[in-house]
Amino acid sequence: MTDTTATEDFAQQIADQVESFLVAIQAISRDEEGSGAISLLLLEVSQLLLAGARLGAQADFEPDQEYQPDVGPDPDLDAMRLRLATLLGPVDTYSYVFDPYVPELDTANLSDELTSVATDVANGLRHFRNGDVAEALWWWQFSYVSSWGTSASASLRALHSIVTHSRLDADDEVDAEVVAVADEMLAGRDVTGR
Repeated sequence: MTDTTATEDFAQQIADQVESFLVAIQAISRDEEGSGAISLLLLEVSQLLLAGARLGAQADFEPDQEYQPDVGPDPDLDAMRLRLATLLGPVDTYSYVFDPYVPELDTANLSDELTSVATDVANGLRHFRNGDVAEALWWWQFSYVSSWGTSASASLRALHSIVTHSRLDADDEVDAEVVAVADEMLAGRDVTGR
Protein backbone atom coordinates (compact mmCIF):
# COMPACT_ATOMS: atom_id res chain seq x y z
CA MET A 1 0.00 0.00 0.00
CA THR A 2 1.45 3.38 -0.97
CA ASP A 3 1.69 6.32 1.41
CA THR A 4 -0.90 8.17 -0.68
CA THR A 5 -3.36 5.26 -0.47
CA ALA A 6 -2.80 4.89 3.27
CA THR A 7 -3.36 8.64 3.77
CA GLU A 8 -6.52 8.58 1.68
CA ASP A 9 -7.83 5.56 3.62
CA PHE A 10 -7.09 7.29 6.91
CA ALA A 11 -8.84 10.46 5.72
CA GLN A 12 -11.87 8.41 4.65
CA GLN A 13 -12.07 6.83 8.11
CA ILE A 14 -11.96 10.26 9.77
CA ALA A 15 -14.53 11.62 7.30
CA ASP A 16 -16.85 8.68 8.06
CA GLN A 17 -16.61 9.34 11.79
CA VAL A 18 -17.15 13.08 11.34
CA GLU A 19 -20.18 12.50 9.14
CA SER A 20 -21.60 10.00 11.63
CA PHE A 21 -21.18 12.56 14.42
CA LEU A 22 -22.83 15.33 12.41
CA VAL A 23 -25.81 13.19 11.41
CA ALA A 24 -26.25 11.85 14.95
CA ILE A 25 -26.04 15.19 16.74
CA GLN A 26 -28.66 16.67 14.38
CA ALA A 27 -30.94 13.67 14.98
CA ILE A 28 -30.46 13.84 18.76
CA SER A 29 -31.28 17.55 18.77
CA ARG A 30 -34.54 16.87 16.91
CA ASP A 31 -35.75 14.23 19.39
CA GLU A 32 -38.42 16.22 21.21
CA GLU A 33 -38.73 13.64 23.98
CA GLY A 34 -34.99 13.64 24.62
CA SER A 35 -35.09 10.00 25.61
CA GLY A 36 -31.60 8.64 25.54
CA ALA A 37 -30.08 12.00 24.55
CA ILE A 38 -27.37 11.98 27.20
CA SER A 39 -26.31 8.39 26.50
CA LEU A 40 -26.28 8.97 22.75
CA LEU A 41 -24.32 12.22 23.07
CA LEU A 42 -21.83 10.46 25.35
CA LEU A 43 -21.38 7.74 22.72
CA GLU A 44 -21.09 10.12 19.75
CA VAL A 45 -18.64 12.50 21.46
CA SER A 46 -16.54 9.52 22.60
CA GLN A 47 -16.35 8.18 19.07
CA LEU A 48 -15.44 11.58 17.64
CA LEU A 49 -12.71 11.97 20.26
CA LEU A 50 -11.30 8.61 19.16
CA ALA A 51 -10.99 10.07 15.65
CA GLY A 52 -9.36 13.16 17.17
CA ALA A 53 -6.91 11.08 19.17
CA ARG A 54 -5.96 9.24 15.98
CA LEU A 55 -5.34 12.61 14.31
CA GLY A 56 -3.33 13.85 17.28
CA ALA A 57 -1.13 10.76 17.24
CA GLN A 58 -0.08 11.38 13.61
CA ALA A 59 2.86 13.44 12.44
CA ASP A 60 1.73 16.93 11.47
CA PHE A 61 -0.22 17.02 8.24
CA GLU A 62 0.76 19.76 5.83
CA PRO A 63 -1.74 21.48 3.54
CA ASP A 64 -0.90 21.82 -0.15
CA GLN A 65 -1.56 25.56 -0.13
CA GLU A 66 -0.45 28.34 2.21
CA TYR A 67 -3.99 29.65 2.63
CA GLN A 68 -7.06 27.56 3.25
CA PRO A 69 -9.19 27.27 0.10
CA ASP A 70 -12.69 28.66 0.39
CA VAL A 71 -15.25 25.88 0.75
CA GLY A 72 -18.17 28.19 1.37
CA PRO A 73 -19.76 29.49 4.53
CA ASP A 74 -19.88 27.49 7.75
CA PRO A 75 -23.09 25.53 8.15
CA ASP A 76 -25.81 27.37 10.03
CA LEU A 77 -26.12 25.21 13.13
CA ASP A 78 -27.82 27.79 15.35
CA ALA A 79 -31.19 25.99 15.18
CA MET A 80 -29.46 22.78 16.31
CA ARG A 81 -27.73 24.67 19.14
CA LEU A 82 -31.06 26.08 20.34
CA ARG A 83 -32.75 22.66 20.14
CA LEU A 84 -29.90 21.12 22.17
CA ALA A 85 -30.14 23.91 24.76
CA THR A 86 -33.87 23.27 25.14
CA LEU A 87 -33.42 19.51 25.20
CA LEU A 88 -30.65 19.62 27.82
CA GLY A 89 -32.35 22.29 29.95
CA PRO A 90 -30.84 22.43 33.44
CA VAL A 91 -27.92 20.11 32.55
CA ASP A 92 -26.79 22.32 29.66
CA THR A 93 -24.49 24.54 31.76
CA TYR A 94 -21.49 22.93 33.42
CA SER A 95 -18.18 23.88 35.03
CA TYR A 96 -14.79 22.62 33.94
CA VAL A 97 -11.07 23.24 34.12
CA PHE A 98 -9.87 24.43 30.69
CA ASP A 99 -6.21 23.53 31.22
CA PRO A 100 -5.31 21.12 34.03
CA TYR A 101 -1.85 22.67 34.18
CA VAL A 102 -3.36 26.11 34.75
CA PRO A 103 -6.34 25.12 36.91
CA GLU A 104 -8.92 27.85 36.57
CA LEU A 105 -12.60 26.99 36.77
CA ASP A 106 -14.74 28.04 33.81
CA THR A 107 -18.33 27.43 32.73
CA ALA A 108 -19.75 26.41 29.38
CA ASN A 109 -22.91 25.12 27.78
CA LEU A 110 -23.02 21.66 26.24
CA SER A 111 -25.21 23.04 23.45
CA ASP A 112 -22.63 25.71 22.57
CA GLU A 113 -19.62 23.41 22.84
CA LEU A 114 -21.15 20.60 20.80
CA THR A 115 -22.22 23.05 18.11
CA SER A 116 -18.73 24.53 18.02
CA VAL A 117 -17.26 21.05 17.62
CA ALA A 118 -19.73 20.28 14.83
CA THR A 119 -18.80 23.50 13.02
CA ASP A 120 -15.07 22.72 13.25
CA VAL A 121 -15.30 19.16 11.99
CA ALA A 122 -17.81 20.06 9.27
CA ASN A 123 -15.26 22.46 7.78
CA GLY A 124 -12.78 19.62 7.33
CA LEU A 125 -15.51 17.43 5.86
CA ARG A 126 -16.26 20.08 3.22
CA HIS A 127 -12.57 20.08 2.21
CA PHE A 128 -12.62 16.28 2.06
CA ARG A 129 -15.75 16.21 -0.09
CA ASN A 130 -14.12 18.74 -2.44
CA GLY A 131 -11.31 16.22 -2.96
CA ASP A 132 -8.72 18.12 -0.91
CA VAL A 133 -7.55 15.32 1.38
CA ALA A 134 -4.41 17.17 2.53
CA GLU A 135 -6.38 20.26 3.58
CA ALA A 136 -9.06 18.16 5.29
CA LEU A 137 -6.51 16.23 7.35
CA TRP A 138 -4.56 19.38 8.18
CA TRP A 139 -7.73 21.17 9.28
CA TRP A 140 -9.08 18.28 11.36
CA GLN A 141 -5.74 17.82 13.07
CA PHE A 142 -5.09 21.53 13.66
CA SER A 143 -8.61 22.24 14.91
CA TYR A 144 -8.54 19.11 17.12
CA VAL A 145 -5.38 20.33 18.85
CA SER A 146 -6.39 24.00 18.99
CA SER A 147 -10.15 23.89 19.51
CA TRP A 148 -12.55 21.03 19.17
CA GLY A 149 -10.50 18.48 21.10
CA THR A 150 -10.71 20.59 24.24
CA SER A 151 -14.39 21.40 23.73
CA ALA A 152 -15.31 17.78 23.04
CA SER A 153 -13.26 16.54 26.01
CA ALA A 154 -14.93 18.98 28.40
CA SER A 155 -18.33 18.04 26.99
CA LEU A 156 -17.56 14.35 27.38
CA ARG A 157 -16.62 14.90 31.01
CA ALA A 158 -19.88 16.80 31.61
CA LEU A 159 -21.95 14.09 29.91
CA HIS A 160 -20.13 11.41 31.91
CA SER A 161 -20.84 13.35 35.10
CA ILE A 162 -24.56 13.43 34.29
CA VAL A 163 -24.55 9.67 33.81
CA THR A 164 -22.55 9.20 37.02
CA HIS A 165 -24.91 11.31 39.11
CA SER A 166 -27.94 9.58 37.67
CA ARG A 167 -26.67 6.02 37.95
CA LEU A 168 -24.94 6.32 41.30
CA ASP A 169 -27.36 8.78 42.88
CA ALA A 170 -24.31 10.86 43.77
CA ASP A 171 -26.33 14.00 44.24
CA ASP A 172 -24.76 15.23 47.47
CA GLU A 173 -23.70 18.57 45.99
CA VAL A 174 -25.78 18.53 42.83
CA ASP A 175 -29.16 20.17 42.41
CA ALA A 176 -31.91 17.56 42.71
CA GLU A 177 -33.60 19.00 39.61
CA VAL A 178 -30.49 18.31 37.53
CA VAL A 179 -30.36 14.70 38.74
CA ALA A 180 -34.08 14.25 38.03
CA VAL A 181 -33.63 15.58 34.49
CA ALA A 182 -30.64 13.31 33.94
CA ASP A 183 -32.60 10.30 35.24
CA GLU A 184 -35.45 11.10 32.86
CA MET A 185 -33.15 11.52 29.88
CA LEU A 186 -31.29 8.29 30.61
CA ALA A 187 -34.40 6.21 31.30
CA GLY A 188 -35.79 6.55 27.78
CA ARG A 189 -33.68 4.09 25.83
CA ASP A 190 -30.33 2.44 25.72
CA VAL A 191 -27.49 3.24 23.31
CA THR A 192 -28.86 0.82 20.74
CA GLY A 193 -31.93 3.05 20.35
CA ARG A 194 -34.43 0.76 22.06
